[in-house]
Amino acid sequence: MQTGHDAFGFSSQQLDEELPGNIILPITVISVGQLASQISLPVGRSMQVSDSIAIELRDVVKQFGDVVAVDHVSLQIRDGEFFSLLGPSGCGKTSSLRMIAGFELPTAGSILIHGREMGITPPHLRPVNTVFQSYALFPHMTVAQNVAFGLEMRKTPKAEIGRRVKEALELVRLSGLEDRRPRQLSGGQQQRVALARALINHPEVLLLDEPLGALDQKLRKEMQLELKSLQARVGITFVFVTHDQEEALTMSDRIAVMNKGKILQVGTPTEIYERPNCRFVADFIGETNFIDGVVVGRDGHYTVLETPEGLRFRGLATRPLPDHTPVTYSIRPEKVRLLSPDGELPADGLAGTVMTVNYIGSDTRITVRINDRRTIDVWEQNTRSTLDRNEYWQPGEAAVIVCPPDNALVLSE
Repeated sequence: MQTGHDAFGFSSQQLDEELPGNIILPITVISVGQLASQISLPVGRSMQVSDSIAIELRDVVKQFGDVVAVDHVSLQIRDGEFFSLLGPSGCGKTSSLRMIAGFELPTAGSILIHGREMGITPPHLRPVNTVFQSYALFPHMTVAQNVAFGLEMRKTPKAEIGRRVKEALELVRLSGLEDRRPRQLSGGQQQRVALARALINHPEVLLLDEPLGALDQKLRKEMQLELKSLQARVGITFVFVTHDQEEALTMSDRIAVMNKGKILQVGTPTEIYERPNCRFVADFIGETNFIDGVVVGRDGHYTVLETPEGLRFRGLATRPLPDHTPVTYSIRPEKVRLLSPDGELPADGLAGTVMTVNYIGSDTRITVRINDRRTIDVWEQNTRSTLDRNEYWQPGEAAVIVCPPDNALVLSE
């Protein structure tokens, strides 16, 4: 088994021996923004995303035996950016993060941090720190020793270590717990120890490996905003690994969507959600209606497709597509409008029948059947507070769906 080193200089073998299994404990939300504003952290090179490159992957490949985990990935992450690697399990995002950290070495290609080729540089000599989902605290060490460990590995003077540890523990509200062991702490307290330990080392880049994975939904949403606030205050680059689309959309300056070891699209949250470049990205990010067909022409700047049963739809294509090209029409449920029948069908309108209605609080989700073989989902925001059922659509009602072409995409991949 390949043995790497963690950000504090321990080998993965040592970690396996000294740490219990993957401890997944709940996190207590703290004011990490306040932490960042007061702790002894260097001001980042920029409080905004700059044009300089913090991390660069050049044609990186990672193989585990015959399995290609990362397949010729090239990527640039800007200085001061909150960047997320997003994708399903096994897509290569965690392997990419581990190579940046130095826990794994690329099979081919190179990784640079602020222009410096990392090569075989071990993790403890790289200008990065990692926050793990399990927190990876050393169970045989006290709280103070855990927080101080990275500074000790850098042979920081003892007086400075003591001052910075004391300050950090005060700011994360752990004063008085310096001598406790991790097993004597709650999950939230352990999380605060891990956060203080990572930031006290003044990393150029902070790597976060699904650190919110064990939280309930409400706490997770709160922590997303706290982490983003923290990143903006310290001004360093955050690289965040997640499979949660909402998490990535909420926090990121940019997102790389990965699948089967490849990066499919890199863009801002708006670009990824509103203009996915392929069916996988459109499907993985949010919900969408898909309709297969072939291109039958153009109408101004819209591409027109026709389904096997003869329905026609208009949408935006990322490039000119010749007639007869197989394509997928994609439109988000919240972009579809649902109207009561009133005379002639409007442009881009189709007659249908309401099949199901699901009220979920913030919106109502409606499925409309437009023929014997096809349904379209529509989400309507609940802008009025009412208990009158007549204000909501009912199963069996006739309806007209309208698919505005500016809100629809025609995807060829």
